[in-house]
Amino acid sequence: MKRSVIDRLKEKSSLLFIAPHLIIFSIFFIIPFFYGIVISLFNWHMFFPEMREFIGFDNYQKILFDTEHIYHEYFFNGLGNTFTFVLISVPLLVAFPLLFALLINIEPPGYKVFRGIFYLPSLLSISTLVLIWRWVLNTNVGILNLTLSEVGLDRIPWLAEQPFAWASLVTMTVWWTIGGNMVIFTASLKEIPQSLYEAAEVDGANIFQKFFNITIPGMKNQLLYITIMTTLASFNVFGQPQLATGGGPSESTKVLMMYIREIAFGGGRPNPGIATAMAVLLGIIMIAISLFQSRIIRRLG
Repeated sequence: MKRSVIDRLKEKSSLLFIAPHLIIFSIFFIIPFFYGIVISLFNWHMFFPEMREFIGFDNYQKILFDTEHIYHEYFFNGLGNTFTFVLISVPLLVAFPLLFALLINIEPPGYKVFRGIFYLPSLLSISTLVLIWRWVLNTNVGILNLTLSEVGLDRIPWLAEQPFAWASLVTMTVWWTIGGNMVIFTASLKEIPQSLYEAAEVDGANIFQKFFNITIPGMKNQLLYITIMTTLASFNVFGQPQLATGGGPSESTKVLMMYIREIAFGGGRPNPGIATAMAVLLGIIMIAISLFQSRIIRRLG
């Protein structure tokens, strides 16, 4: 009986440890999530509650099916640009950290220094990141274009023309976030028993066979986590295009989150109902893609 009381106290103490996170998670995610769904069903006036009108799924109908409505154009243009960023960035944000983690796992001379150098950019804020890269990529006085001029090459409008604008946004994103994923991959590689590699060598397996039959299955859970979290983060991209290109050129890098912010809080007449409906649709797409990724990666081993 005494032992069961102690066990109950241990269970309650564990709840105390997770309580702060649970409270913060509820306040800043669960409650806003359901509140956002409610707002999307209304013609919502932010400052005049008496003028709010329940309209059901009319906001969704305008966004998805009313081809002559400006919100339909905004949504699909923003979603297309967002998908472009996701399709380019996510493979790089998974492949490069994995490659560097494999190299660091060999523990070459100075590997700890390089690990720190790769991780350092992830400590920067988004505004600092963009300021650094705007200085590097400036068409007239950027260090990269000045270097190109010195070797006799033409200057490139990195942030003002396509496809350079997308290349610039993806490059700064990879440089910024590569360290965090690399650390997770490095830790997961340490957990794979070396005996498996030794047994594979005895059987005559080459480096690629060991990678696909031992390494990938051995870090499947970490690979799943990084792929899904990286995809979700890429779908929520905002700071890089907002601060670096302003959505240009010709709104070709104006992602959906930029449209959502503009519609919800922009000049003229804000429309939080439409903005939250767009956010809900984006959330549904993200959930569907995450489930698809989870199913694919879990089949790896």
